[in-house]
Amino acid sequence: MYATREDETVADAEYVNIWMRPERPARGPKPAYSRAQITEAAIRIADAEGVEAATMRRIAAEIGAGAMSLYRYVPSRDNLVELMADRLMGEIDVTGMPSGDWRADLTRYADEWRAMWLRHPWIAGVQRSLPSFGPNQLLLIERLMGVLDAFVPIDENLGLMAMLNGYVEGSVREEISSAGEFRRSGLSESEWMARSGAYIDQLVKSGDYPMFTKIVTEARQPHLSRDEQFRHGLGRVLDCIAAALPAHREGL
Repeated sequence: MYATREDETVADAEYVNIWMRPERPARGPKPAYSRAQITEAAIRIADAEGVEAATMRRIAAEIGAGAMSLYRYVPSRDNLVELMADRLMGEIDVTGMPSGDWRADLTRYADEWRAMWLRHPWIAGVQRSLPSFGPNQLLLIERLMGVLDAFVPIDENLGLMAMLNGYVEGSVREEISSAGEFRRSGLSESEWMARSGAYIDQLVKSGDYPMFTKIVTEARQPHLSRDEQFRHGLGRVLDCIAAALPAHREGL
């Protein structure tokens, strides 16, 4: 059954952004719990058992509450995920940004974001493209957009930040995914490579794959540590950003 325009209007009218909902009612007794307590409990569970385990029932047991009572504080699962994601954004330290050294600021931001995702790998499965504009996300926007604001117009700034964010997110997602595959296989990365050695040797000797052979025999990147690979790619992205900045103002 298709929703009518009237249905959509009613649904839109009923929707209230979680950040617009008051933490506590204007009248009545003081709430026994807080959104922060609920969010922290959900993150602890997700870190230990996966985000699917962070149900309202499980969170309620964690903090000693009734499961249905939590909906007074967090009306829906989507709201809970928004609160969790924004809380993790608060772990990305942007204190002192912009510092005047745009390259140092963006390097620090990229390192902080990667470290946060690696601490909480489940976030890769719930991170959404549509922003919810929670307080920590808004702080990131203000500080990060401020880093290049003196150098380029706002649209160029958005494009450059999208390029940086795309690199960091793609890189860390691949890192998290690979770690999960190694964990499920029961093999370390070096053990997995060793197991694949005979097949790779066969491909090289066939002479049918010259570019693949060049990668295997000449490339340095596959042999770098994860940290080194990330930093190498980040350096190339920052070089591209530098090329887009006015030469007399970008500080190189």
